[in-house]
Amino acid sequence: MIEALIFDMDGVLIDSMHLHSNAWKTAFAEAGIEIDEKDIFHLEGENDTGIVKSIMNSKNIDPCRLEDILTTIPSRKHEIFDIDKAVMFEGMDKCLKKLKNKFKLAVVSGSDKVVVDTIMERIFPGIFNAIVSGDDTINGKPDPDPYNKAVEMLGVEKENCIVIENAILGVTSAKNAGIFTVGSPTYLDRKELEHADIVLQDHAELYRFLELLMRT
Repeated sequence: MIEALIFDMDGVLIDSMHLHSNAWKTAFAEAGIEIDEKDIFHLEGENDTGIVKSIMNSKNIDPCRLEDILTTIPSRKHEIFDIDKAVMFEGMDKCLKKLKNKFKLAVVSGSDKVVVDTIMERIFPGIFNAIVSGDDTINGKPDPDPYNKAVEMLGVEKENCIVIENAILGVTSAKNAGIFTVGSPTYLDRKELEHADIVLQDHAELYRFLELLMRT
C-alpha cells in the first residue's frame, strides 16, 4: 500500500534547471572553467560540493585548486541564481493539494537549504510533511542518504513509498535507497532515465500517473 510520495524539486515541481545551469556556467566561467549546460543537467541532484568535484574531475582541473573553488564557485553561483524567477510547472499546486489528502508528501532536493525552504514557503506552503535539502546530508545524490533521510522523517516503510525524479543521479539515489522510482524526464532524453522502474514521457503523463494513484 502506497503511503508516501517523495518528489525531487528542480525539474519535477519547479521549472528551474535552466536558471541553475546558467548560474553555474557563469560562476565557473569567472573562475576560468568553461562548462556546458548539459554538464549541469547530468549532475542535477548533486549538492554543491558534489557538482564542483565532478566538474573538476571531468575537466581535469588541478586538484590544488579544489579547496579554494569549493567555497568561491558555489558562493558566486548563489549570488547569480535568481530565486524569484523559479516557477512551478503549471497545475502542480492543484495536483499536490489533492495528493496531500491521501499521501504523506516529501521533497528531496540537491539545492541548498535557503533556496529549497524559500521556494517551498513561497510556492507550496504547508504541502510537504518532510523537506530534505542538499545541506541536510553529508553525501548527496547519487548516494542513498537524502532519500533515506526523507523516509525516516516521514516515518514510513520504503516499500510503501514512490519517488518521482527527473535526474540521472536522482534516480540512482532513490534506487540505491531501495525505493520504487518513477522517472519523469524534463531536460533529458527518456533513455537517460531508463534505470528507473517506470519512465514517463512528460509532465502530462506524470499528472495522469498521479491521478491514477489517487484512485487506488
